[in-house]
Amino acid sequence: MSMHMLSIFILFVSLPSTILSAPTLKTLLVPSGGPESIIFSPTGGLYTGVNDGRIVKYRGSKDGWVDFAYVSPTWTLKKCGGITDPEMGSICGRTLGLALNYKTRELYLADAYHGLNVVGPKGGKAKQLLSSAAGLPLKWLDGIDVDQTTGNVYFTDVSTVYNLSQVQQHIDTGDATGRLIEYNVKTKKEKVLLSQLKGAGGVGVAKDGSFVLLSEFTGNRITKYWLKGPKAYTGELLMNISGPANIKRTEKGEFWVALNIPEEINIPTAMRMDENGKILEKISFGAPYNNTFITEVQENRGKLYISTLYEQFTAVFKYSRH
Repeated sequence: MSMHMLSIFILFVSLPSTILSAPTLKTLLVPSGGPESIIFSPTGGLYTGVNDGRIVKYRGSKDGWVDFAYVSPTWTLKKCGGITDPEMGSICGRTLGLALNYKTRELYLADAYHGLNVVGPKGGKAKQLLSSAAGLPLKWLDGIDVDQTTGNVYFTDVSTVYNLSQVQQHIDTGDATGRLIEYNVKTKKEKVLLSQLKGAGGVGVAKDGSFVLLSEFTGNRITKYWLKGPKAYTGELLMNISGPANIKRTEKGEFWVALNIPEEINIPTAMRMDENGKILEKISFGAPYNNTFITEVQENRGKLYISTLYEQFTAVFKYSRH
């Protein structure tokens, strides 16, 4: 273990952990459930993908949730409305990751069964941009982010072998076929940046577009992949850490990482770090998730939004920085 990695490990285990519990939160019920990731609209409200293949938009407590978009050409309310069976993903779609280009207002969608898609600010049927990369089908897209300086899109394919309905096989076999992929919006071409990843999950692009962070959930690590500068198009290990899921950048250029730390039970935890991997804060969630795996932590206007693939809601915590 390098001195850099050792110092990160010591800081993580010694840093005091805030524990947030039921009185500090409210739950935002989501139609059909399974809100793995959310994205905030610059005009207000938020978007998320749900179990039955829809992308829905929250317009506030008065108007609630409305249908916004879908990716599958075979989606119908009769066949798909309200379903939770992942085996229906090929018919109904299942968008896991969302990322917004704030200049064009286009919403990019990483769908576990229907590849990379994009939809305009008015919603409706999304346009598929990619169904394969480097000659291999996109089997299970997950994390996604947009470089706001170039418009390019960075996303993960968890596996080239298994899909979302085969999570347990993916874990049991130690599958390491995940990929980090770049989509160039000008050339309309894709490029595989990293391969042989174990549980390729979250991605977070730096505020200045100089790098992208990548988490490997079963690989238990976070990698920094350089996009600009003398190290451009090379990757380096940022830290080893248990169960990292989605990565979300803050307005200040820091990053929130959703962690699932295996003890006697899973401990869902949020970690805030800087671009060099220095841990600034960690928060353990006593409720409402208990030992449920969380997939994302996102900060917005004095609140933390906690998402998961396995619940009917997103939890919202009041939050002030330490």
